[in-house]
Amino acid sequence: MSLPREQLLPPIRQQAGGLAGIIVLMLVGIGLEVLRPWPLKWIVDGVLGTQPLPAWLAGIAEWPGGAVTWLAAATVAVVAVAQALKLWQSHVQSGVGNRLVFTLAGELFDHLQRLSPRYHAQQRVGDLVRRVMTDTGCIRDLVLWVGLLAVSSTITVVTMFAVLWRLNRELAWLALAVVPVLVVLMRRFAQPMSEHTHAQYERESDLLALAEQTLLAIPVVQSFAREEHEQGRFRQLTRQAIRASLRAMASQLQFSVATSAVLAVGTAAMLWWGGLRVAAGAVTLGDLLVFLAYLAAMYGPLETIAYLSVGVASVTAGSRRVGEVLTAQDVIQDAPAAVSPPGPMSGVVEWERVTFGYVSDRPVLRAVSLRAGPGEVVAIVGPSGAGKSTLIGLIPRLFDPWSGRVLVGGQDARAWPVAALRAQMALVMQETLLLPVSVLENLRIARPGATEAEVRAAATAAQADEFICQLPSGYATVIGERGATLSGGQRQRLAIARALVRDASILIMDEPTAALDANTEAAFWTALQPWLRRRTTFVITHRPSVLAWATRVVQLENGELQEPAR
Repeated sequence: MSLPREQLLPPIRQQAGGLAGIIVLMLVGIGLEVLRPWPLKWIVDGVLGTQPLPAWLAGIAEWPGGAVTWLAAATVAVVAVAQALKLWQSHVQSGVGNRLVFTLAGELFDHLQRLSPRYHAQQRVGDLVRRVMTDTGCIRDLVLWVGLLAVSSTITVVTMFAVLWRLNRELAWLALAVVPVLVVLMRRFAQPMSEHTHAQYERESDLLALAEQTLLAIPVVQSFAREEHEQGRFRQLTRQAIRASLRAMASQLQFSVATSAVLAVGTAAMLWWGGLRVAAGAVTLGDLLVFLAYLAAMYGPLETIAYLSVGVASVTAGSRRVGEVLTAQDVIQDAPAAVSPPGPMSGVVEWERVTFGYVSDRPVLRAVSLRAGPGEVVAIVGPSGAGKSTLIGLIPRLFDPWSGRVLVGGQDARAWPVAALRAQMALVMQETLLLPVSVLENLRIARPGATEAEVRAAATAAQADEFICQLPSGYATVIGERGATLSGGQRQRLAIARALVRDASILIMDEPTAALDANTEAAFWTALQPWLRRRTTFVITHRPSVLAWATRVVQLENGELQEPAR
């Protein structure tokens, strides 16, 4: 699956000015390449030989140092200017290329954030990271190393052939004899190179995914003494990645050797035939030197065009992997007529005969109906896998129901813009996720504009203020990756405090006190009561102690909802 055109064109349009500058520099460089051999011809034929110099150059013989000095200086000047232009072009290309890559990477990253949890549950984080950070380089390679390089090489070949044609048509036709052979080689090797390169990228992604998974699970790996096992898996994937890389390299080397051999034969044929023509007096030695210089200038771009098959293979492999994500349709999108609410929503949540599942014909929820409003604390219980988290996930539209409706604030949740809908709720997930920044920054993620007093009030209600103040720098303490420097209970209390900072009308908590001891849990629920009076609260729990704080308890079994007697 290739990169969608609608994702490809906008980044290119944004860099139109830079691309135009590259093309201008490229054309000037081609012009200088055309000029480069002539000073040598004039030295060989007009100074060292018997041919007269062009009339407009005849006077340089009288200049200080003579014609040889000035013609040699002209050669140096042409080469120096050409090299300066190449450096300038490389600088511009580097900036344009990086901006192309980062623009596409930003679009891919944004799309990944919008894909549903169902999609992410089927993916490996390491593989997605590689797609964002590495595979998006395909757009740079496509535009600069394939597109512009193909254009510049084609212009150079056409220009050099036109000059060769004016010098000697017979030799010009001989120079083109290699082109059909190069076309055959490109057709023969293009598909294998593309497939082998894609396989190499896949194996490298497997390796990255394993490293990411293992490093995130280091406590589990160490506690079960699985280091050697994981190292064995890493070595096995390394061997597979090496084999895939060698296969890709072998196909590229085969193509390279075949191409170089064809061009070498073409050059040798030109030397042989050109030498015979010089010996016969049909052309001068200077003409032959100029012709050979242009031949090299033409064969270089021809070889580049042939090698574009290698670049196309890499671009194809990368664009397939990027396109697989960008064309994924599991995205919760705003309805065309979605309008943001004029103010805070009422907090009333209602399920109307909702049916939903992750796999066709296997519903997790069956015709579920439930209504809750501000001041209610609804505890949702049931066996593992009954659909409790799925039921709650329908409120912020992590997924949409197959049938039925979920109403928030009296409106179908799909009638609100997704961002506006989710702004009305705060979530405490079962897995506590914290960033490696300060405690204050972690809490302000929920509401960046929250004052320090509001943050501290939320932390106090979550029974977190006391331990935060005991940290080395208090609220300014930077915590480890995923909160690794804190205990499970501390991480959970920070997650609860973060949800309270949100100050939303709907509060959703999935096993919020699972890591708390009985005394801390009781203190937490006591302190939380003032916060719950004006909010609609849903709590998923397996702990009987939590049920005492709920105003209602509902039970999910086999996808159906009931309210058990308490």
